[in-house]
Amino acid sequence: MSVPVIETDKTNLELMSGKTKLHILNDVTFQVNSGEVTAVVGPSGSGKTSLLMVLGGLERASSGKVVVAGQDISTANEDQLAIFRRKNLGILFQNFHLIPSMTALENVALALEIAETGASYREIREQATASLSEVGLGDRLTHLPSALSGGEQQRVGLARAMVTNPRLLLADEPTGNLDQDTGIMVIELMFNLARKKGAAILLITHDRSLAAKADRKFTMNHGHLTTALEAVPA
Repeated sequence: MSVPVIETDKTNLELMSGKTKLHILNDVTFQVNSGEVTAVVGPSGSGKTSLLMVLGGLERASSGKVVVAGQDISTANEDQLAIFRRKNLGILFQNFHLIPSMTALENVALALEIAETGASYREIREQATASLSEVGLGDRLTHLPSALSGGEQQRVGLARAMVTNPRLLLADEPTGNLDQDTGIMVIELMFNLARKKGAAILLITHDRSLAAKADRKFTMNHGHLTTALEAVPA
């Protein structure tokens, strides 16, 4: 039986711009189960990245329920959110965000060190090596990011995001800096790896052809999240 990894109910996000209140997310209600790949598409400024930030505990919802990996993060304090992210989340960025002075192996190992799993130095290196091998980079362990192609850097990012076996992988435009063929390869690798490990994926993308590969697709427009068959509120 699938277990909900994301549950939101009438989640709203309001921010102030000067004296004007901006409604960023409007009554967002949806659920994502373990092992499920969900894509969110929509134009720039529609609220996609804000949704990801709320789900990652990086932005606090103004109202409504936000439960991720069984935890109500809408009322958690900053320390609790930091622990929650270390234990439950993997994040894949558009711009890779690898540390340039660290090798591929060291970049992935760092995620395990931050997660404070209690593993020894040897165990951390073994787990990081295995994670890089899973994304086809077992022969690039000692390469710095500058010596890797964009697709290889993003695969290092994927290995880093998945090495802690997170319950949820948040992917924010992960193919935005890749050519189409490389982007498709990275997406398929990401989907297969997450399904193998039973992690849920929330993919933010503007590319509808990539979103079509997901198990479910939502559209975000003016802060409203709808399925393809639903009408966007005026």
